[in-house]
Amino acid sequence: MPAHEVFWSNRLRLSLLAGGLTATLLALGGCATVDARTTAYVGVEHPAPTLASEVAVLRTEPLRPHVRLGEVLIDASVDPAPPIVQVEEKLREEAARLGGDAAVVVYDHIQPVGAYVNGPLWARDVKTIEGRKLKAIVIKYR
Repeated sequence: MPAHEVFWSNRLRLSLLAGGLTATLLALGGCATVDARTTAYVGVEHPAPTLASEVAVLRTEPLRPHVRLGEVLIDASVDPAPPIVQVEEKLREEAARLGGDAAVVVYDHIQPVGAYVNGPLWARDVKTIEGRKLKAIVIKYR
């Protein structure tokens, strides 16, 4: 194969590879995300994990006697937003790891989580990045 054909063949391969990599990164960047952090409280019982399907998601503290085991913090994207079912499932999974019977949501807001600067030096614009923050207390019934 002549040298100029090899050059153009390699250049085409690199262009296709770069285009595919760019498309993959854009597709991954546009995915909805749900991240969680769990904190077990010190000085309370640490029961065995429960089944996530049996954990209730509550909006108010129950009147039934219970013990607070820890808390779960959920960070979710807003644009695109994950389905609420996915957020609740993540909450149930994390509460089940602590051995909880229920997760009582005490905070659920969309708020700025970051910012970026856009535009040339003489006409910059600061844009905020929003995210959903959710906090729940994990409880075990007595």
